[in-house]
Amino acid sequence: MHLPQVLPCLALLSLSQAAETIVGVYIFSRHGDRTPKSTPPVNLTNLGYREIFDSGTYYRDRYVSSFASNKIAGLNTDTVKLSQISVSAPLDNVLMSSAQGFLQGLYPPVGSALAQETLRNNTVIEAPLNGYQLIPIQTVTSGTGSEDSAWLQGAGDCAKALVSSSSYYTSLDYMKMLDSTQDLYNSLTPAINATFSPEEISFKNAFTIYDLLNVAEIHNATIPSSILTNTTLSQLRTLADTLEHNLAYNNTEPIRAIAGSMLASEVVKALNTTITSAGKTAKITIQFGAYASFLSFFGLTNLTIADPDFFGIPDYASSMAFELFTTSNTTPSQFPSTEDLQVRFLFHNGTTSNISTPIAYPLFGQQKTVLSWNEFSMGMNQFAIGSQEEWCSACGNTTGVCAGSIGAADNLNSAGGGTEGVSKAVAGVIGAMVTLAVVLGLEAAFMLIGGWRLVGRRKLRESKEGGSPGLKA
Repeated sequence: MHLPQVLPCLALLSLSQAAETIVGVYIFSRHGDRTPKSTPPVNLTNLGYREIFDSGTYYRDRYVSSFASNKIAGLNTDTVKLSQISVSAPLDNVLMSSAQGFLQGLYPPVGSALAQETLRNNTVIEAPLNGYQLIPIQTVTSGTGSEDSAWLQGAGDCAKALVSSSSYYTSLDYMKMLDSTQDLYNSLTPAINATFSPEEISFKNAFTIYDLLNVAEIHNATIPSSILTNTTLSQLRTLADTLEHNLAYNNTEPIRAIAGSMLASEVVKALNTTITSAGKTAKITIQFGAYASFLSFFGLTNLTIADPDFFGIPDYASSMAFELFTTSNTTPSQFPSTEDLQVRFLFHNGTTSNISTPIAYPLFGQQKTVLSWNEFSMGMNQFAIGSQEEWCSACGNTTGVCAGSIGAADNLNSAGGGTEGVSKAVAGVIGAMVTLAVVLGLEAAFMLIGGWRLVGRRKLRESKEGGSPGLKA
């Protein structure tokens, strides 16, 4: 994804902040630079740590500090107030570490002057690390382990989404791309054969191949320049964009974009909490997630109409921000009515800084970069999936957390005919086994069609040590 100077007139509009009061913000961010997916476990690099820290510092300068350009009304500037902030990330090495690095930039150590307290016996205690601020990060189940998963839809358990994404591998478009790009991928063999088998070197692994080479291009000084030219890397990036967009979104099968639907619900819920609490809580909500959530959300909100670069995978440390604000006169004791609230969507590709700032884009395929709260929430709720019952119904799951959902209960009642049928306990076990079989079958089909294979860590390690010379990122 590029987006260097996209929609300049919209960017100018986004900078006109006359008489605006920001009352709440939701930020969704991708992680920083990391090691390649093809060599798990994946870890955040020092470069990635710096990228995400710089983004956090930018958002501090925009929303938090006493001199912030778009200061959130009533938000603590130096010492964090935990009731005002909510942070979450999947239980994933890269995403959780990125969240921690971001927060270090958003609320840096307060210094020795503010990091002291005096006990009853007059003992002065100074906090460690120059007043390093401890901000809890909640774990979310969606996306857990996503950076260790080559196929991000596989990090979730939505059965219908798995079916929808897998169907791309049997489509005519995919088959054409697979055939037309094979010579390009074959030319990469000397650089990647220590990681990928000959059967895996093709468009079906477009992202993981690009990911390996992109990481090597950043970190590996010995990469063969004759193989990996700038033109070749650009081609590989475009092919990876094509594959991942089609796996994450399809306009005729919205369930494929389940990650974007869940994100939309989280955004609306967070900003609505700011409203219902009259700005006392949830002034700033921050969530970290994988690129599939970005791609799904881009498709669902028709951002690809605003700029075709939204078809591409966002770079490391990319972020989206949703600003809830008002242009009416406000006081600390008087929160604006919903009729006076507006929302602006901003996006920045890659690390955000004071010399490279987010740009406002229009959502839902229209032209306005500013929507009323009612317009925004209604537009998001057209595809948002937030409750467990909605998720179970949309995904067609009947086991695990879905075993007690209304849809599952209705199915059991209709099948069992009341008390004379199978007991709920037995039916639940049967349902769990059936759903497990379906999911496992789907994953097996995906691996068969997509050409994936399960490799133990020991075998992977041995193949690297004993295989032919190649790229080792």
